[in-house]
Amino acid sequence: MELFTTNNVWMMICTALVFFMHLGFAFLEIGLTRQKNTLNILFKNIFIITVGLLLYYLVGFNLMYPGEFNGFIGFSGFGLDAPLTDSGTLDLTYNEGYTYWTDFLFQGMFAATAATIVSGAVAERIKIGPFMVFAVLYVGLIYPIAGSWKWGGGFLDKLGFYDFAGSTLVHSVGGWAALVAVCLLGARIGKLKEGKLQAIPGHNIPIATAGVLILWLGWFGFNGGSVLSADPEATSLTLVTTCLAAAAGGVFSAITSTIMFKNLDLTMFLNGILGGLVGITAGADVMSPTDAIIIGAVSGTIIVLAVSFIDKLKLDDPVGAIAVHLVCGIWGTLAVGIFGFKPLTNEAGDFLNANGNVVASALDAANELSFLPQLYGVLAYAAICLTSSFLIIFTLKKTVGIRVSELEELEGLDAHEHGMNAYPDFRLNEH
Repeated sequence: MELFTTNNVWMMICTALVFFMHLGFAFLEIGLTRQKNTLNILFKNIFIITVGLLLYYLVGFNLMYPGEFNGFIGFSGFGLDAPLTDSGTLDLTYNEGYTYWTDFLFQGMFAATAATIVSGAVAERIKIGPFMVFAVLYVGLIYPIAGSWKWGGGFLDKLGFYDFAGSTLVHSVGGWAALVAVCLLGARIGKLKEGKLQAIPGHNIPIATAGVLILWLGWFGFNGGSVLSADPEATSLTLVTTCLAAAAGGVFSAITSTIMFKNLDLTMFLNGILGGLVGITAGADVMSPTDAIIIGAVSGTIIVLAVSFIDKLKLDDPVGAIAVHLVCGIWGTLAVGIFGFKPLTNEAGDFLNANGNVVASALDAANELSFLPQLYGVLAYAAICLTSSFLIIFTLKKTVGIRVSELEELEGLDAHEHGMNAYPDFRLNEH
């Protein structure tokens, strides 16, 4: 019971850290965009986490973890139905590492992240109403159905697809939708000049920097909690690989952007850190520290190349969400099939070697993961996310419209969508 309590407390701490990441996302998004849209961005972020949790309670959790199902879609009922003992108390044998309630809350924090990724990509020109409708449908239905394919024991899990904490299941799910939304929305006014994309500087880079550091801290819970226990070795290795990949991502993005653009770009440095974090997330528990550095370094390099390529396509992504979450999410998922191993265990959770004998550590129980299941997973999630997000956003575009008017965009969404200013002009009384 003492070990169970320790595991459960660690999982609750990680839940709090993942919740804290939503502040990081909000800070990053407002910092990299203009002052006149700050309140609008904050409203979207608060809406996503509040409504996301309610939707995950109502339908999401039981869509994502339906129990016995056909491997593609299943549903075990509305609301939560905690397992109880004959005496009516919570059944603590639900899982060796945590209670049913902790499981729900930890997974619920992940659910809202997919729509938060899209929020950054469509910032400064999307109508708040259609975005809210999209968030409800994507978080409430698409994310949990897609998640069930792996984490719910669906067909990709049976194929051997591996995604430890969500490079694909969370980040590319948001990234694919962000790509569709940006294509359907078009660029912000002033972004295109003589056929070329122009930089629109964010209004508060210190806040954006704070957001990235908060996200890095939150990733201790994002990846550390995905161990699903407080196992000392597995948790420690996961946090080490997570941090090394983030550091390498930042350094290599800074080097690459300096070589390409001849300036020390802090925003590229910041996105490189995030790219490293996204890249390692699929296999943080099955990588050596050296592998993690390589994965982070590649992530940081391709961030810069992806941002440049996205600009050439004339796609306007104010925060670099597509490059960070989609491109690095794909890379991190495929990297598992290149570098990764998975520990073999028995039903009691003991690590086993190839002969089925109990061994001391996950490293001793290493079993190489293969590349093809990872590729199948990437393609499967591309199919469901591109199709569903296009149907939702295109339908909204053709019915109620998804883009604000030119006047609203020029004067700012805060004034027109919300009727207030995030930074009122307070003046000291001179008398």
